[in-house]
Amino acid sequence: MNAPSEMNFEDMLRIRLEVLRREHRDLDEAIFALETGGRPDQLTLRRLKKQKLALKDQIVKLEDQLIPDIIA
Repeated sequence: MNAPSEMNFEDMLRIRLEVLRREHRDLDEAIFALETGGRPDQLTLRRLKKQKLALKDQIVKLEDQLIPDIIA
């Protein structure tokens, strides 16, 4: 059994996944606030959406590492 201070690779992936999900939600809220706040800066919106998409890609990759393939 691992000591409380030791984390295995899977635990680290799960923590990283949660951090990325939180960042993704935060970006989603920021994008919504910009879009509903009058005349949004289109360049900023585009950058935030691109960043959000990149986070989503990272999330999917981590989920694939954590969830084993069901089809053998």
